[in-house]
Amino acid sequence: MRNWLLPEFLEDVLPAEALRIERLRSEMLEVFRVHGYQLVMPPLLEYVESLLTGTGRDMDLATFKLVDQISGRHMGLRADITPQAARIDAHLLNRQGVTRLCYAGSVLHTLPAGLSHTREPLQVGAELYGHAGIESDVEVQRLMLAALKHAGIERVQLDVGHVAIFRALAQAAALTPHQEQEIFEALQGKDVPTLAELTRDIPDDIRCALVKLPELYGDHAVLKSAADELPSLPGIVSAIKELRRLVELLGNEVAEISFDLAELTGYHYHTGVTFAAYAAGSAQAIARGGRYDGIGQAFGRSRPATGFSIVDLRQLVALLPVASLPSAILAPADHDAALLAEIDALRIAGEVVIIDLPGHEIHRRELNCDRVLVKQGGHWRVTNL
Repeated sequence: MRNWLLPEFLEDVLPAEALRIERLRSEMLEVFRVHGYQLVMPPLLEYVESLLTGTGRDMDLATFKLVDQISGRHMGLRADITPQAARIDAHLLNRQGVTRLCYAGSVLHTLPAGLSHTREPLQVGAELYGHAGIESDVEVQRLMLAALKHAGIERVQLDVGHVAIFRALAQAAALTPHQEQEIFEALQGKDVPTLAELTRDIPDDIRCALVKLPELYGDHAVLKSAADELPSLPGIVSAIKELRRLVELLGNEVAEISFDLAELTGYHYHTGVTFAAYAAGSAQAIARGGRYDGIGQAFGRSRPATGFSIVDLRQLVALLPVASLPSAILAPADHDAALLAEIDALRIAGEVVIIDLPGHEIHRRELNCDRVLVKQGGHWRVTNL
């Protein structure tokens, strides 16, 4: 085996792409900062219990695990930063009002999300704690749209769902955990024949509603169909009201909003509105989010919570126009004080200045220099190569 080979679905990021990614990361964090979101930097490793609290089986399967050589306890390499932010809000900051946090860092997955995906996504996101209303859901969606627009994604399709609709039906049918999981999986696959079979012993109104859910997909007219055709359970009525309000507040700010009332990604984690953002040229969501009230309970304090994350900043950069490394200025390897002062001034102004080390003249093309510092009339000046 060659020593330079990396494991499958892991890759190095080379200079041109790394520069674009780092610039976009810092620009997005600046967007978050001016909206009042404060940066946190959780560790890559934590005890498994802390990482997986309230996240469900999917996150458990996605998490690499190892044994801590100091404590002997099981630790995990984070597969999502959101639970870590919730821990910081609930246990460390302990604020009583609204808290806004943001983050940027690598996460690790045991398996890739698809054949073209890495197992080490660079996750960038923002979370809002302490407010339970639709206004905070709209705030984080606006923040997501602002960040994507800043990145160069002008036209975004927003797919919206609400896990409380299925949860209300499951509770009304008194489903066992096993039944709920089976029906959940059938809904995820929009497998109507299997749904019909799995729900045959459920009361007719609930059974019809569950079988109807996969058809409730499309524009805002879906909400009227849902109100007309689903049982008037309190959880369903409240969910439809929240989705209608979301359209009123956000409708003119996004290119397209669609609803999918059978979309249950993160069902065991989310508690209310969920959403995913899509861009032209990408079949996969570039950002996801939603409400996840109560996750802080395991850390000693239950708090309303909503937020979003860019799924992978590298995936997002791949959708943008290709850019090359910036050109540089070549400077001679001279210890002249005036030359060194000019180099410092150029670098302070943002220019890349590279010293032409002796013995490497033949490799100058690799430096990507299009200008050179030369001494003219007793002064160092930049001229074109």
